[in-house]
Amino acid sequence: DWEKFAGGLYLFALGLSKKVLLADTFGKAVDAGYGNVAGLSGTDAWLVMLFYTLQLYFDFSGYCDMGRGIAHMLGMELPVNFDSPYKASNIIEFWKRWHITLNRFLRKYVYIPLGGNRKGTARMYLNLFIVFLVSGIWHGAGWNFVVWGLYFGAVLILEKLFLLRCLNRLPALFRHIYALLLIMLGWAVFAFDSLGS
Repeated sequence: DWEKFAGGLYLFALGLSKKVLLADTFGKAVDAGYGNVAGLSGTDAWLVMLFYTLQLYFDFSGYCDMGRGIAHMLGMELPVNFDSPYKASNIIEFWKRWHITLNRFLRKYVYIPLGGNRKGTARMYLNLFIVFLVSGIWHGAGWNFVVWGLYFGAVLILEKLFLLRCLNRLPALFRHIYALLLIMLGWAVFAFDSLGS
């Protein structure tokens, strides 16, 4: 199907452009910043965190586009794995949009076998916390990944407990800024190869 092949080629080229032109460019600034953490001013540190947030976005979005593009060229359809996650207005929504297939896998093979939300509220929160711990370990063997998973698990649980009710009273712009700040802080933990850093 030449039309599908052409669409797949376009999607692949778009993804490759995101990775090479955008993610790699932000990555150079991030490497320079994280290579000299002690020398960063407060403004520089926030810029490096922002650049890392953008690097991850374009890298992940690009590789998803490339994978789906190749699948289209071969006549297959892959599920959407990335749905504009930085448009989220809270962390719960962010995780529904970021790495959708991994979230689906963790829900099916970790959260539901642990009992999901069928064994009471306290057990549901514990199960969510375990899922994020597993997600952190899945990303790597460093303590930074464990702390990253626990960080997002804790934030997600706090949102479900009471933050979401408070957030929903705020204007959309403030909710969006809140989500982006928490995401950026989470990525900062993710980026370092040691807790000391």
